[in-house]
Amino acid sequence: MSVLVLQHEAVEGPGRIAVELRLHRHDFEIIRLDLDPQVPPFDSERTGLVVLGGSMGLADIEQLPHLRKERELILQYLDAEIPVLGICLGAQLMASALGATVRPGNHWELGWHPVELTDAASQDPLFQGLPKSMSVLHWHRDQFELPTGATKLARSSATPVQAFSWGPSGYGLLFHLETERAQVARMASTFPEDVAAAGSSVSDLTDSPMQSETTSYAHHIFSRWIQLIQNSQPAPSNVEG
Repeated sequence: MSVLVLQHEAVEGPGRIAVELRLHRHDFEIIRLDLDPQVPPFDSERTGLVVLGGSMGLADIEQLPHLRKERELILQYLDAEIPVLGICLGAQLMASALGATVRPGNHWELGWHPVELTDAASQDPLFQGLPKSMSVLHWHRDQFELPTGATKLARSSATPVQAFSWGPSGYGLLFHLETERAQVARMASTFPEDVAAAGSSVSDLTDSPMQSETTSYAHHIFSRWIQLIQNSQPAPSNVEG
């Protein structure tokens, strides 16, 4: 049994999510959709689903039909109450799968900016215990509405919904906690037009003191998401044949 990780870009791997999975000795399999856009079928034996970010968006769904298949797969895992974690594009796909509208925002939100946690976040299994305001890495222009039945967990001045939960173990995060310093540098080198459009620079992104705080936030949230996986697994049987 393992967590399925869908990766869309060479430079946007699971980062700190993989670190936490290894720390918890939990198996995972990465599917590189940038190399072969074949989305695997739903597998009830999987223990979780992680859908990472990417430079594409819902507006590209006709040119990139695997996005539609990913959206369907997300819904299947949510319906089966198997833990799902969507990051940036993954959160947008999750919101869309749940019927919410995804559209471009007025401008890029890229760089280290604060998100404000909602009152509901203080009672959430993943977010409780975190500071009310957290500076995190943003790298997106598209936004989404809160899906019907979902709980808003975070917002920012530019984006009304930055994080949400749905059901017992579905989470969408528009911001990036998974990125380590080297990964941020690779993203900035790969997508310099994004950095320029946001009026930022490589050094602004890679040299921020927020990196160390993000490591703490990532451990807090991702370790608790993995705990949801472990709690959802059936207890081993002590009955001998």
